[in-house]
Amino acid sequence: MKRRDFITLLGGAAAWPLTARAQQREMRRIGVLTALASDDPEGQARLAAFAQGLQQSGWTVGQNVRVDYRWSGGNADNMRKYAAELVALAPDVILAHSSQAIAPLLQATRTVPIVFTAVSDPVGAGYVDSLARPGGNATGFLVWEYSIAGKWLELLKEIAPGVTRAAVLRETVVAGGPALFGVIQAAAPSLGVELRPVDVRDAGEIERAITAFAQGANGGLIVTGSILAAVHRDLIVTLAARHKLAAVYFGRHFVTGGGLISYGPDFVDQHRRAAGYVDRILKGEKPADLPVQAPTKYELVINLKTAKALGLEIPPTVLARADEVIE
Repeated sequence: MKRRDFITLLGGAAAWPLTARAQQREMRRIGVLTALASDDPEGQARLAAFAQGLQQSGWTVGQNVRVDYRWSGGNADNMRKYAAELVALAPDVILAHSSQAIAPLLQATRTVPIVFTAVSDPVGAGYVDSLARPGGNATGFLVWEYSIAGKWLELLKEIAPGVTRAAVLRETVVAGGPALFGVIQAAAPSLGVELRPVDVRDAGEIERAITAFAQGANGGLIVTGSILAAVHRDLIVTLAARHKLAAVYFGRHFVTGGGLISYGPDFVDQHRRAAGYVDRILKGEKPADLPVQAPTKYELVINLKTAKALGLEIPPTVLARADEVIE
Protein backbone atom coordinates (compact mmCIF):
# COMPACT_ATOMS: atom_id res chain seq x y z
CA MET A 1 0.00 0.00 0.00
CA LYS A 2 1.33 3.45 -0.86
CA ARG A 3 2.01 5.80 2.05
CA ARG A 4 -0.41 8.45 0.69
CA ASP A 5 -3.24 5.88 0.44
CA PHE A 6 -2.54 4.63 3.96
CA ILE A 7 -2.72 8.17 5.41
CA THR A 8 -6.02 8.75 3.58
CA LEU A 9 -7.43 5.51 4.95
CA LEU A 10 -6.26 6.33 8.46
CA GLY A 11 -7.78 9.79 8.26
CA GLY A 12 -11.10 8.31 7.18
CA ALA A 13 -11.04 5.79 10.03
CA ALA A 14 -10.33 8.55 12.52
CA ALA A 15 -13.37 10.42 11.25
CA TRP A 16 -15.77 7.48 11.74
CA PRO A 17 -16.31 8.00 15.50
CA LEU A 18 -16.91 11.72 14.90
CA THR A 19 -19.50 10.94 12.23
CA ALA A 20 -21.17 8.39 14.47
CA ARG A 21 -21.32 10.89 17.34
CA ALA A 22 -22.79 13.53 15.03
CA GLN A 23 -25.48 11.12 13.86
CA GLN A 24 -26.19 10.18 17.48
CA ARG A 25 -26.69 13.85 18.38
CA GLU A 26 -29.16 14.24 15.50
CA MET A 27 -31.29 11.27 16.65
CA ARG A 28 -34.61 12.53 18.06
CA ARG A 29 -36.65 10.56 20.58
CA ILE A 30 -40.39 9.87 20.64
CA GLY A 31 -42.27 8.10 23.41
CA VAL A 32 -45.51 6.21 22.68
CA LEU A 33 -47.97 5.30 25.44
CA THR A 34 -50.97 3.28 24.28
CA ALA A 35 -53.85 1.73 26.17
CA LEU A 36 -54.03 -1.37 23.97
CA ALA A 37 -51.93 -4.53 24.28
CA SER A 38 -48.74 -5.11 22.30
CA ASP A 39 -50.24 -8.10 20.46
CA ASP A 40 -53.48 -6.30 19.58
CA PRO A 41 -53.78 -6.10 15.75
CA GLU A 42 -55.71 -2.83 16.04
CA GLY A 43 -52.98 -1.23 18.13
CA GLN A 44 -50.34 -2.46 15.71
CA ALA A 45 -52.28 -1.02 12.74
CA ARG A 46 -52.60 2.37 14.42
CA LEU A 47 -48.91 2.60 15.28
CA ALA A 48 -47.93 1.38 11.82
CA ALA A 49 -49.94 4.29 10.41
CA PHE A 50 -48.17 6.61 12.86
CA ALA A 51 -44.75 5.34 11.71
CA GLN A 52 -45.84 5.73 8.09
CA GLY A 53 -46.90 9.31 8.76
CA LEU A 54 -43.54 10.04 10.38
CA GLN A 55 -41.71 8.60 7.39
CA GLN A 56 -43.73 10.76 5.01
CA SER A 57 -42.47 13.76 6.99
CA GLY A 58 -38.85 12.61 6.73
CA TRP A 59 -38.50 10.71 10.03
CA THR A 60 -37.20 7.16 9.71
CA VAL A 61 -37.10 4.98 12.81
CA GLY A 62 -33.54 3.91 13.54
CA GLN A 63 -32.01 6.60 11.33
CA ASN A 64 -33.00 10.02 12.64
CA VAL A 65 -35.62 9.11 15.23
CA ARG A 66 -35.95 6.55 18.01
CA VAL A 67 -39.36 5.42 19.27
CA ASP A 68 -39.88 3.97 22.75
CA TYR A 69 -43.17 2.05 23.06
CA ARG A 70 -45.19 1.23 26.16
CA TRP A 71 -48.41 -0.83 25.95
CA SER A 72 -50.68 -0.96 29.01
CA GLY A 73 -53.27 -3.48 27.80
CA GLY A 74 -55.99 -1.48 29.55
CA ASN A 75 -54.29 -1.76 32.96
CA ALA A 76 -54.42 1.60 34.79
CA ASP A 77 -51.53 0.72 37.14
CA ASN A 78 -49.33 -0.15 34.16
CA MET A 79 -50.33 3.12 32.51
CA ARG A 80 -49.14 5.19 35.48
CA LYS A 81 -45.89 3.20 35.68
CA TYR A 82 -45.18 3.49 31.96
CA ALA A 83 -46.03 7.21 31.91
CA ALA A 84 -43.33 7.82 34.51
CA GLU A 85 -40.88 5.59 32.61
CA LEU A 86 -41.37 7.47 29.34
CA VAL A 87 -41.03 10.90 30.95
CA ALA A 88 -37.79 9.74 32.62
CA LEU A 89 -36.36 8.97 29.16
CA ALA A 90 -36.63 12.72 28.35
CA PRO A 91 -38.17 12.29 24.88
CA ASP A 92 -38.67 15.22 22.52
CA VAL A 93 -42.40 14.41 22.31
CA ILE A 94 -44.82 11.70 23.49
CA LEU A 95 -47.77 10.20 21.60
CA ALA A 96 -50.56 9.36 24.07
CA HIS A 97 -53.44 7.11 23.04
CA SER A 98 -56.63 7.82 25.04
CA SER A 99 -57.53 9.65 28.23
CA GLN A 100 -56.14 6.68 30.13
CA ALA A 101 -52.70 7.66 28.77
CA ILE A 102 -52.81 11.46 28.75
CA ALA A 103 -53.95 11.84 32.38
CA PRO A 104 -50.93 10.13 34.04
CA LEU A 105 -48.54 11.73 31.55
CA LEU A 106 -49.74 15.21 32.52
CA GLN A 107 -49.31 14.26 36.17
CA ALA A 108 -45.74 13.25 35.38
CA THR A 109 -44.74 16.27 33.26
CA ARG A 110 -45.91 19.72 32.29
CA THR A 111 -42.94 20.37 30.04
CA VAL A 112 -42.49 17.39 27.66
CA PRO A 113 -44.71 17.96 24.58
CA ILE A 114 -47.59 15.48 24.26
CA VAL A 115 -49.80 14.68 21.26
CA PHE A 116 -52.91 12.73 22.22
CA THR A 117 -55.38 10.69 20.17
CA ALA A 118 -58.86 9.30 20.94
CA VAL A 119 -59.71 11.75 23.74
CA SER A 120 -63.35 12.83 24.03
CA ASP A 121 -63.33 15.96 26.21
CA PRO A 122 -59.83 17.39 26.73
CA VAL A 123 -61.15 20.80 27.87
CA GLY A 124 -63.57 19.34 30.43
CA ALA A 125 -60.87 17.01 31.73
CA GLY A 126 -58.39 19.89 32.06
CA TYR A 127 -55.87 18.55 29.57
CA VAL A 128 -56.01 21.76 27.49
CA ASP A 129 -57.27 25.32 28.06
CA SER A 130 -59.33 25.37 24.86
CA LEU A 131 -59.56 23.49 21.58
CA ALA A 132 -58.30 26.46 19.57
CA ARG A 133 -55.47 27.38 21.97
CA PRO A 134 -54.47 24.37 24.09
CA GLY A 135 -52.10 26.55 26.12
CA GLY A 136 -50.02 23.87 27.84
CA ASN A 137 -47.75 21.02 26.80
CA ALA A 138 -50.49 18.88 25.22
CA THR A 139 -52.59 18.94 22.08
CA GLY A 140 -54.03 16.34 19.76
CA PHE A 141 -57.16 14.79 18.30
CA LEU A 142 -60.71 14.46 19.57
CA VAL A 143 -62.25 11.03 19.30
CA TRP A 144 -65.76 12.42 18.53
CA GLU A 145 -68.54 14.69 19.68
CA TYR A 146 -70.91 13.15 22.25
CA SER A 147 -73.85 13.48 19.88
CA ILE A 148 -72.58 10.39 18.04
CA ALA A 149 -74.12 8.26 20.81
CA GLY A 150 -77.63 9.14 19.66
CA LYS A 151 -76.73 7.80 16.20
CA TRP A 152 -75.71 4.46 17.73
CA LEU A 153 -79.19 4.03 19.20
CA GLU A 154 -80.85 5.12 15.96
CA LEU A 155 -78.72 2.63 14.05
CA LEU A 156 -79.69 -0.17 16.43
CA LYS A 157 -83.39 0.51 15.81
CA GLU A 158 -82.84 0.71 12.03
CA ILE A 159 -81.21 -2.69 11.78
CA ALA A 160 -83.29 -4.39 14.51
CA PRO A 161 -86.68 -2.61 14.76
CA GLY A 162 -87.94 -5.18 17.27
CA VAL A 163 -85.44 -4.12 19.93
CA THR A 164 -87.19 -2.59 22.95
CA ARG A 165 -84.38 -3.07 25.47
CA ALA A 166 -80.71 -2.15 25.11
CA ALA A 167 -77.73 -2.84 27.34
CA VAL A 168 -75.27 0.05 27.08
CA LEU A 169 -71.65 -0.76 27.90
CA ARG A 170 -69.85 2.28 29.27
CA GLU A 171 -66.66 3.07 31.16
CA THR A 172 -67.53 5.33 34.09
CA VAL A 173 -63.98 6.22 35.15
CA VAL A 174 -63.55 8.50 32.11
CA ALA A 175 -65.78 11.49 31.34
CA GLY A 176 -66.91 10.07 28.02
CA GLY A 177 -68.67 7.06 29.56
CA PRO A 178 -71.43 8.87 31.50
CA ALA A 179 -71.69 11.60 28.84
CA LEU A 180 -72.28 9.15 25.99
CA PHE A 181 -74.81 7.23 28.07
CA GLY A 182 -76.60 10.50 28.85
CA VAL A 183 -77.06 11.21 25.12
CA ILE A 184 -78.45 7.71 24.52
CA GLN A 185 -80.72 8.10 27.55
CA ALA A 186 -82.14 11.33 26.15
CA ALA A 187 -82.94 9.69 22.79
CA ALA A 188 -84.32 6.41 24.15
CA PRO A 189 -87.93 7.41 25.00
CA SER A 190 -88.70 8.67 21.49
CA LEU A 191 -87.41 5.39 20.05
CA GLY A 192 -89.24 3.22 22.55
CA VAL A 193 -86.14 1.64 24.07
CA GLU A 194 -85.54 0.85 27.72
CA LEU A 195 -81.86 1.08 28.71
CA ARG A 196 -79.70 -0.99 31.01
CA PRO A 197 -76.30 0.59 31.78
CA VAL A 198 -73.41 -1.85 32.14
CA ASP A 199 -70.20 -0.58 33.71
CA VAL A 200 -67.11 -1.98 32.02
CA ARG A 201 -64.50 -2.94 34.61
CA ASP A 202 -63.33 -6.48 33.89
CA ALA A 203 -64.15 -9.54 31.81
CA GLY A 204 -66.11 -11.27 34.57
CA GLU A 205 -68.41 -8.31 35.13
CA ILE A 206 -69.01 -7.90 31.38
CA GLU A 207 -69.95 -11.57 31.01
CA ARG A 208 -72.27 -11.62 34.04
CA ALA A 209 -74.05 -8.41 33.03
CA ILE A 210 -74.63 -9.34 29.37
CA THR A 211 -75.71 -12.89 30.27
CA ALA A 212 -78.23 -11.57 32.82
CA PHE A 213 -79.55 -8.94 30.41
CA ALA A 214 -79.99 -11.52 27.64
CA GLN A 215 -82.48 -13.49 29.72
CA GLY A 216 -85.15 -10.98 28.66
CA ALA A 217 -86.69 -10.66 25.19
CA ASN A 218 -86.17 -8.10 22.40
CA GLY A 219 -82.72 -7.08 23.59
CA GLY A 220 -79.92 -5.24 21.82
CA LEU A 221 -76.47 -3.99 22.73
CA ILE A 222 -74.62 -0.69 22.34
CA VAL A 223 -70.89 -0.57 23.10
CA THR A 224 -69.84 3.02 23.70
CA GLY A 225 -66.28 4.30 23.41
CA SER A 226 -64.14 2.56 26.00
CA ILE A 227 -60.57 1.32 26.20
CA LEU A 228 -61.62 -1.62 28.35
CA ALA A 229 -64.35 -2.53 25.85
CA ALA A 230 -61.70 -2.50 23.11
CA VAL A 231 -59.40 -4.68 25.20
CA HIS A 232 -62.24 -7.16 25.86
CA ARG A 233 -63.84 -6.89 22.42
CA ASP A 234 -63.44 -10.57 21.52
CA LEU A 235 -65.41 -11.51 24.64
CA ILE A 236 -68.12 -8.91 23.96
CA VAL A 237 -68.54 -9.99 20.33
CA THR A 238 -68.70 -13.65 21.41
CA LEU A 239 -71.36 -12.90 24.04
CA ALA A 240 -73.46 -10.90 21.55
CA ALA A 241 -73.37 -13.84 19.12
CA ARG A 242 -74.10 -16.42 21.83
CA HIS A 243 -77.14 -14.55 23.11
CA LYS A 244 -78.37 -13.42 19.67
CA LEU A 245 -78.07 -9.72 20.50
CA ALA A 246 -77.99 -7.16 17.69
CA ALA A 247 -75.06 -4.94 18.64
CA VAL A 248 -73.74 -1.54 17.57
CA TYR A 249 -70.07 -0.77 18.26
CA PHE A 250 -67.99 2.41 18.24
CA GLY A 251 -65.20 1.14 15.96
CA ARG A 252 -64.60 -1.10 12.96
CA HIS A 253 -62.15 -3.31 14.90
CA PHE A 254 -65.19 -4.90 16.59
CA VAL A 255 -66.86 -5.67 13.26
CA THR A 256 -63.76 -7.11 11.60
CA GLY A 257 -63.65 -9.43 14.63
CA GLY A 258 -67.19 -10.67 14.02
CA GLY A 259 -69.35 -7.88 15.46
CA LEU A 260 -72.50 -6.77 13.64
CA ILE A 261 -72.16 -3.06 12.87
CA SER A 262 -70.08 -0.06 13.87
CA TYR A 263 -70.11 3.67 13.38
CA GLY A 264 -67.22 5.82 14.47
CA PRO A 265 -64.04 7.63 13.51
CA ASP A 266 -61.18 6.10 11.56
CA PHE A 267 -58.73 5.53 14.41
CA VAL A 268 -55.92 4.43 12.10
CA ASP A 269 -56.22 7.66 10.10
CA GLN A 270 -56.15 9.65 13.33
CA HIS A 271 -52.77 8.17 14.25
CA ARG A 272 -51.45 9.00 10.79
CA ARG A 273 -52.55 12.60 11.31
CA ALA A 274 -50.97 12.62 14.78
CA ALA A 275 -47.61 11.99 13.12
CA GLY A 276 -48.01 15.37 11.42
CA TYR A 277 -48.30 17.12 14.79
CA VAL A 278 -45.30 15.18 16.14
CA ASP A 279 -43.32 16.29 13.08
CA ARG A 280 -44.24 19.94 13.65
CA ILE A 281 -43.22 19.72 17.31
CA LEU A 282 -39.89 18.07 16.41
CA LYS A 283 -39.31 21.00 14.05
CA GLY A 284 -39.87 23.57 16.78
CA GLU A 285 -43.58 24.30 17.09
CA LYS A 286 -45.26 24.18 20.53
CA PRO A 287 -48.32 22.12 21.51
CA ALA A 288 -49.80 25.24 23.09
CA ASP A 289 -50.17 26.78 19.61
CA LEU A 290 -51.49 23.70 17.75
CA PRO A 291 -55.31 23.48 17.90
CA VAL A 292 -57.00 20.27 18.98
CA GLN A 293 -58.51 18.71 15.86
CA ALA A 294 -61.80 16.87 15.36
CA PRO A 295 -62.06 13.64 13.34
CA THR A 296 -62.25 14.11 9.57
CA LYS A 297 -63.22 10.53 8.66
CA TYR A 298 -66.13 8.51 10.06
CA GLU A 299 -66.95 5.03 8.85
CA LEU A 300 -69.99 2.77 8.92
CA VAL A 301 -68.97 -0.90 8.77
CA ILE A 302 -71.37 -3.85 8.51
CA ASN A 303 -70.72 -7.59 8.86
CA LEU A 304 -73.33 -9.37 6.71
CA LYS A 305 -72.19 -12.81 7.85
CA THR A 306 -73.01 -11.84 11.43
CA ALA A 307 -76.32 -10.31 10.36
CA LYS A 308 -77.29 -13.59 8.70
CA ALA A 309 -76.35 -15.58 11.81
CA LEU A 310 -78.62 -13.30 13.86
CA GLY A 311 -81.46 -13.63 11.34
CA LEU A 312 -81.33 -9.93 10.49
CA GLU A 313 -81.77 -8.36 7.09
CA ILE A 314 -79.89 -5.07 6.91
CA PRO A 315 -82.13 -2.41 5.31
CA PRO A 316 -80.96 -1.20 1.87
CA THR A 317 -80.87 2.38 3.21
CA VAL A 318 -78.27 1.33 5.79
CA LEU A 319 -76.27 -0.74 3.30
CA ALA A 320 -76.18 2.25 0.92
CA ARG A 321 -74.52 4.36 3.63
CA ALA A 322 -71.90 1.75 4.52
CA ASP A 323 -68.23 2.51 3.94
CA GLU A 324 -67.34 -1.17 4.23
CA VAL A 325 -69.39 -4.35 4.04
CA ILE A 326 -67.86 -7.62 5.26
CA GLU A 327 -69.44 -10.71 3.66
